[in-house]
Amino acid sequence: MDLGIKGRKAIVCAASKGLGRACAMALAENGVDLVVNARGQEALEATAAAIRQATGASVTAVAADITTPEGRAAVLAACPAPDILVNNAGGPPPGDFRDWGEAEWIAALRANMLTPIELIKAVVDGMGERGFGRIVNITSSAVKAPIAELGLSNGARAGLTGFVAGLARAVAGKGVTINNILPGRFATDRLMSNFAANARKRGVPVEEVARAARTAIPAGRFGEPEEFGQLCAFICSRHAGYITGQNLLIDGGAFPGTL
Repeated sequence: MDLGIKGRKAIVCAASKGLGRACAMALAENGVDLVVNARGQEALEATAAAIRQATGASVTAVAADITTPEGRAAVLAACPAPDILVNNAGGPPPGDFRDWGEAEWIAALRANMLTPIELIKAVVDGMGERGFGRIVNITSSAVKAPIAELGLSNGARAGLTGFVAGLARAVAGKGVTINNILPGRFATDRLMSNFAANARKRGVPVEEVARAARTAIPAGRFGEPEEFGQLCAFICSRHAGYITGQNLLIDGGAFPGTL
């Protein structure tokens, strides 16, 4: 399928690995010019080079902390008029809410709620003036089914979800869509680090924790980042202009609800 986005310009955050990298790769495969961002320059440059080699796309790497005003300014200077924005940030660490103070909550809100909002604010009006825009926020299946030890993430991402619900309807008539993709368990470094923390807490092998998680998924496996990337690319396509303000769950059937 031709997604109709060849020649469009995209910003993809946290793109050096995992789900962000998969989104960047899928967009590049469809002819999108990229500005990719992450904090670690070496890993980001390696990803940018791999995407260029695989797709021939134009890829500009901007190593910066996107949660800071300076980091956002650097990314937006490299792509001041994006057609596509993929907001993504690693989730805060798991733990017991009794151990978290104000500093931990502020850091979680800054990374997973306030930074996406600031980036949306910077680009959404320009998208509306040009008559086309796709904003995708990578959140978490925990927005629909909270995970107790991920309370920081539950709270921050739910806040972003509530904000997006209102804004998406306000800009829909200008050709701009805003959607959230809610990943379940995908085979990423983040997943394994969570398993490792859980295993240490319980005093069991990491593979035991992973096996239990895997068997709880109706699909019988963890998701592959490439699957996520392809969904992101479709939501950014010209075919998805009638999809907005939605929370799109991709979790192998793990959420047991009908809505």
